[in-house]
Amino acid sequence: MPPAYVKPYVKRGKTDAGDAEAIAEAVTRPTMRFVAIKSPGQQLILALHRTRDLLVGQRTQLVNMIRAQLAEFGVVLPKGIQHALKLVDRLLDGAAQTRRAPLGRRPVGKQAQQAGRRRHGQQGGADRLGHHDP
Repeated sequence: MPPAYVKPYVKRGKTDAGDAEAIAEAVTRPTMRFVAIKSPGQQLILALHRTRDLLVGQRTQLVNMIRAQLAEFGVVLPKGIQHALKLVDRLLDGAAQTRRAPLGRRPVGKQAQQAGRRRHGQQGGADRLGHHDP
């Protein structure tokens, strides 16, 4: 049952006893609507989406950090994940040698590479989950 449906039945401040009383009162109402219970498969899909959102956010933070650090050395990196991943690949392969920012190239590149691998590991997860959901 959504909390918004119970709120009108709360008589006093937010306490466990007051909340329990409000829930008991709300349940007895004939017009009360209830939320369907999610299946384990649905819960798994939701967990996958939350995990993916977290990883995308972390990847964005990492790319923004790399762009900011490179900008301090005068290296301009256009916005967009594809530009950052191309630069990281070139730096790790040794193709793009920047004399202005020699330190920190390997650690940041390795971290970006790991973030990219985590992203690739998440792809196709929803397809695999579909086989387990009845």
